Amino acid sequence: MAASFTPLQPKLGIVHGDVDLYLQQAVVFIEDAIQYRSINHRVDTNSLRLYRWYYSRLWQWGLGLTIAVVLMLAFIERPSSFSYTSDPRFRPPPWEPPCGLTEGIEIVCLIIFAIDLTTKSYLIGWDEFRKCKWLIVYILAVSASVIDWTLTLSMYCDQNLRVRRLIRPFFLLQNSSLMKKTLKCIKRTLPEIASVILLLALHLCLFTMIGMLLFAKGEVRSLSTPPKVVFVFLTVMIPAYSLNRGYSIFFILFSGFGTYFLMNLLTAIIYNQFRGYLLMSVQASILRRRLGVRAAFEVMSCQGRVFFVFLLQHPPKPEYNSPLLQKLQLVFSHYYVMIVGNAVALANVMCICTILVLDSEKSMAERDDYYMEVINCFFILYYLMEMSLKILAFGWRGYLSYRNNIFDGLLTFCLLVLQITIFATYRLPFPKWNPASRGLMSLWEMVRLVNMLIVVRFLRIIPDIKLMALVASTLVDLVKNLRAFAGILVVSDTMTLFSLFRSLIHVMSNSSMENITINFTMECGSYEQLGYWPNNFDDFASSLVLLYNIMVVNNWQVFMDAYTRYTTEWSKVYFVSWWLTSSVMWVNLFVALILEVCISLCWPDLYLLEQIQEPTEEELVTQLHQHPHLHLS
Repeated sequence: MAASFTPLQPKLGIVHGDVDLYLQQAVVFIEDAIQYRSINHRVDTNSLRLYRWYYSRLWQWGLGLTIAVVLMLAFIERPSSFSYTSDPRFRPPPWEPPCGLTEGIEIVCLIIFAIDLTTKSYLIGWDEFRKCKWLIVYILAVSASVIDWTLTLSMYCDQNLRVRRLIRPFFLLQNSSLMKKTLKCIKRTLPEIASVILLLALHLCLFTMIGMLLFAKGEVRSLSTPPKVVFVFLTVMIPAYSLNRGYSIFFILFSGFGTYFLMNLLTAIIYNQFRGYLLMSVQASILRRRLGVRAAFEVMSCQGRVFFVFLLQHPPKPEYNSPLLQKLQLVFSHYYVMIVGNAVALANVMCICTILVLDSEKSMAERDDYYMEVINCFFILYYLMEMSLKILAFGWRGYLSYRNNIFDGLLTFCLLVLQITIFATYRLPFPKWNPASRGLMSLWEMVRLVNMLIVVRFLRIIPDIKLMALVASTLVDLVKNLRAFAGILVVSDTMTLFSLFRSLIHVMSNSSMENITINFTMECGSYEQLGYWPNNFDDFASSLVLLYNIMVVNNWQVFMDAYTRYTTEWSKVYFVSWWLTSSVMWVNLFVALILEVCISLCWPDLYLLEQIQEPTEEELVTQLHQHPHLHLS
C-alpha cells in the first residue's frame, strides 16, 4: 500500500496563481503524508520554514549524531576505556581526559538538545505541548543534566557519582518512536509477565528445597548451597550426573519445566500482547498519510486553486545527438545489463574460491599470486567499464539515484585505488610473482583485501532475487528497529552499574596479584582459576563485554560468585535482574518483533490488507476541524 508513496522528491506545479502560503502549506502536508508525520503543527509562513528545516536530513542526522556522541562519552570519561587490554594484571594506566574536555563536548550536546526541544515545542504549540508527556520529561532531563554538569565543573571534575549518566539513555529513547510504542506494550503486558515470573519464582523455590534435601550429602555438599545454585540450573548444567545417575531426573524435570515450558510460555504471552503492535502502527500511519493528503487538498481548494503532484523517482536520462551514444544508452540502461553484471560477479567469486582451495594446502612461500592478480585485474576493468557506461546511460544524477549503483560504484572505486597501489608498490605481476613485504601492508594482505571487497560486491545480487530481497529488507528493518532496543538496554544498565557500584568493584581490580595468590586458594572453575580477570566493571568498554557474557549465559554464575565474594551478597540482585531483563524479557520482545515483521512482510495480503481499515470521510473531516492551527471553512 505504501509503495506508491516512496518518491525521492515531491514536486508541485500550479495551474493558476503564484506560490503563496496555501501552496507552502500543501507542500508541507504532502511531506508529512510521505513521512507519516502528524499535521498538528503551526502553519504560518515562518513556522513552515522552521518546520521544514527541523525535519531536514541535516538536522535529523545531526540530532542522531549528537545522541551517539553523548552516549559515547562514557568510553572517554574517567575511568577511560583507552587501554589495549582490560586485564588488571597487565593493563597500563589508561589515558585520562583533562578536566573540561568531555564536559565541553557534553555541554554542546545539551545545547543542541535544548534547541531541539525548544523548536519542537514551538512548532506544535502550547495546547499540544501540554498533552505530550515525553516533551515534559525531555525538559526535566535536559535541566537535570545541566545542573549535574555544573556541579561537576564546580568540583573540578572530581565527582564520583554523575547523575546525568543515568539520564543519557532517555535522549535515545525519546528520539525513537519504536521504543515509545514498545514501552506502552510492556506496560500493557506487565500483569501477564508478572504472573509468569511469579510462577517461575515458585518453581525455583520448590526445586531449591528439593535440591537442598537431595544434595545434602557430604560428597555433593557444594550443591546444597542456597537458591542461587538452583537458579543457575536454568541455564547451566553442573556435572552432578557423574556422581549419581539418579540426579539426572532432578535436572531433567527442573530444566524441562523451567526452560522449555515457563520460558516459552513467557515468549507466547509477550508475543500475544505484542503481535498487534505493527498492525496498530500501520493503521495510525495510514490515518496520518490520508489526513496529510486531504489537508493539502483542502487548503488549496479553499482558495479555488488546482494543483498537481508529480512524484518523480529518478531524474530523466540525458539526451544525446550521436546515434552511437543513443544506442549505448539504450543498451546499458536495459535491465539485462544488471543480470550480466551479476553473472560476472558470480564468476569472479567462483574464480577466487577455486584459487583459494588450490592454495589452501600450500605454504606461504609456495603460493603464487600471479594468476589471482591477473584475474582480479580483468574483473576490475570490467567493473570500471560497467560503471562508466551506466553513468553514460543514466547521467551522474540518474546513476546516483539507484542505491545499488552507489554500492557498486564505491566498491569499484576502492578496488581501483587498491589495485593501483599494488602496482605502484610491487610493479606489474609476472609468473612466480611474490615479492617481499613493502610499505604498510604485505602483498598477500593487499590481494586478500581486494578479494574481500569483490566478495562483498557480490551482494549486489540480493535485490534481484525476490525472496532474498525480502529477507534482506526484513533484516535491515530489524536492525533499524532494534538499535534503540540494544542501545537503551546496554547503556542504561551499564550506566546504572557504572554510577552506583563502580567504587565497590574497583577494589578487586586494584588488589595485588601476589596477595590474592597468598591469601586465597583458587578453586577449580572459579573466576581466578579460569583467568576471567579482563571481565570486570573497571571501565565502560569492559562493562559492556561482561554484561554481554551474562546476557548470553556464558559462565555467568562464575561472575556472580566472584563479585559476591569481592563485594557483598546484594550484588546477586543486580546480576539476576540483568539476566531477567536482558535474556528473558528483552530477548522475548526481540522475538515478538521479528515474528511480527516477518509475518507482515512475507504475507502482507493476509496480515495487512484484510485487517487495515481505511479512515472514513467523517473521520478525516473531524480530524481536520480539530487541527489547533489550521482553520478550514
